[in-house]
Amino acid sequence: MKSKKKILVTGGAGFIGSHLCSRLLKEGNEVICLDNFFTGSKDNVKHLLDDTNFELVRHDVTFPLYVEVDQIYNLACPASPIHYQFDPVQTTKTSVHGAINMLGLAKRTRARILQASTSEVYGDPEVHPQPESYFGKVNPVGIRSCYDEGKRCAETLFFDYWRQHKVAIRVIRIFNTYGPNMHPNDGRVVSNFIVQALKGQDITIYGDGSQTRSFQYVDDLIDGMIKMMENQEGLIGPVNLGNPDEFTIKALAEKVLEMIPESKSKIVYLPLPSDDPCRRKPDISLAKEKLNWEPKIKLNEGLKKTIDYFRAL
Repeated sequence: MKSKKKILVTGGAGFIGSHLCSRLLKEGNEVICLDNFFTGSKDNVKHLLDDTNFELVRHDVTFPLYVEVDQIYNLACPASPIHYQFDPVQTTKTSVHGAINMLGLAKRTRARILQASTSEVYGDPEVHPQPESYFGKVNPVGIRSCYDEGKRCAETLFFDYWRQHKVAIRVIRIFNTYGPNMHPNDGRVVSNFIVQALKGQDITIYGDGSQTRSFQYVDDLIDGMIKMMENQEGLIGPVNLGNPDEFTIKALAEKVLEMIPESKSKIVYLPLPSDDPCRRKPDISLAKEKLNWEPKIKLNEGLKKTIDYFRAL
């Protein structure tokens, strides 16, 4: 029997955070879900509100927090371009001040803390697939920099708190993830294509559709996050968590149309936004070797569950 832990999840009412809260409760833990509801939604966690082990707190991580916890999963930050570019200064503050505040809490309570970093730290990569040893190619002054550089700075802070203050850290880099509880208007490619197809609107591809992404279903990611937090090997990261199956954006659009046969949508092409990466695929050998983790859910299965979720909305 695992011992019951008190776990803080920042950004816990968001897409990934809400799935993580559900899983941690199912495993018998106490969970404090922290969110300022900028992109998170109470609807994502309303089914948990009656659980006596669950507590929902409205709070912004850019301000200090005083609670007693055993573990912290730091997920707070808008993750889609449409949201993080809305207020880029606040996005950087969320990554940087949020990391400082949560690391300070972990230092005081001696909690283990996991940072949800991102494949965006690799920028538009010159190395393919991307291993954790690759430092990336990131524009520090572009429209995506608030997110990319904010997450890179957060990783720096995590490693410096580990070196300087012996804080027990874990750092993961999350590659494109999809599934139920995604925001319908978050501008990310999977939710975009599904919502457009269900509404019979044109499916918009930016560029010629030849750019690639690797899509992992959210349940696979949650497995990896918990394995990373719980690993006793002293593995602190960074560790890539993503699905190495690589698809072009055009192939994804065609697959979504195939799975929503009643859709009258057509594919249209628009100019590519600046600094949009051309290729993205994780090298997950480290996660396989050290965590015994790799994604199990194929794109067709995951898309079906995600389409069912958006249909119900």
